[in-house]
This record gives sequence, structure tokens and C-alpha cells, in this order.
Amino acid sequence: MPSVVSSIVGEFRRYKALGDAALAQLKDEELDIGDPQHGTNSAAILVWHIGGNLRSRFTDFLTADGEKPWRQRDEEFTGRTVTRDELFAKWNGGWDTLFGALEPLTDEHLQRTITIRGQSFAVHDALHRSLAHICYHVGQLVFLAKMFRREQWKNLSIPLGKSETFNKNAIHQDPASHAALIAGRLANEK
Repeated sequence: MPSVVSSIVGEFRRYKALGDAALAQLKDEELDIGDPQHGTNSAAILVWHIGGNLRSRFTDFLTADGEKPWRQRDEEFTGRTVTRDELFAKWNGGWDTLFGALEPLTDEHLQRTITIRGQSFAVHDALHRSLAHICYHVGQLVFLAKMFRREQWKNLSIPLGKSETFNKNAIHQDPASHAALIAGRLANEK
């Protein structure tokens, strides 16, 4: 039976793969299209927020408050024009920090207490909170990319009409296998 930590890591990997695949479908000129004054975030804003959040929460994860004094959260939500390389540097920097912090964790760490903005959380609560937050924003990225691609959208989940076929190959329901499937589709598109 997999550990709770490995299950959580698997889900983070699945959502990183979904975000990677959504971002890959955006054209360079679409990365900064949004209307932050009216609450419509661009891909660049979402990536800046996800990257900033992950770096802050998971730098010195077990020993320092998850809201670091160097983080400027409000600036993450300002409109910006970025290159694809800048976008992926921010994106991957956050994910690298997360996975680096989670790699040494075991289920024994789950009952320890950490702080976020001065509030105490059990590690398992903080991980679930972070996973839910990331899923929320990756979903926004996927929706945004799907809006831009419309008919050219390359499905990242079970395509309509393919549920029975998918159900016959249940291995793709495992987070690592699903992430690999998404990454494989992405590689085949290039």
C-alpha cells in the first residue's frame, strides 16, 4: 500500500503534468492575455502565483512559516508580459521547491506541526490545503488554454466517447501513470 505522502506527491505530479500540457497548448502571445482588474487572470499571472506560492510554502517547509517575508503575493496578480522561458522558469522553480521539500518526507512527518501566516497546521492538513489550492489554479490554467484553443484543444483527460475504452485500462487512474500519459501525449505533439 502506498504511503500517504507518496499519494499526495503523485497528485501534485498529476496536476503539474496537466498544467504543463495546458501551457504547452498556448501560443506565446496568449501567455499574458487576461484582465486582472476584473478578476480574469492570464496564464502568466496564474503561473506567477502558483510559483510564488509553492516557493514560499515549501522553502524550509518543516522549519519556517510558509508565508515568507520575501514573498510579494499581491505582485503575483499584476499583469505582466513574459517570455515562454521566463514563464517556465517561474513555473518549474515553484514545482522544484515543492518536490524537493516532499522528497524526504515520510508518513511519520504528517502529524508534525508547521505554521502558515502564524497559524499552526498539522503537516497533513497543510499538504491537503496546498494540493487543493494548486488544483484550483491548474484548473483555471486548463480552462484558459481550452478557451484559446477551442476546436484545436488536445484533451488532457478522457475524451468524450472514450470512457469505456479508458475504463478498460484502469492503470491511467493511478496519478503517476496518468501524469506519464499526459506527458507522453505532450511529447507526441511536438
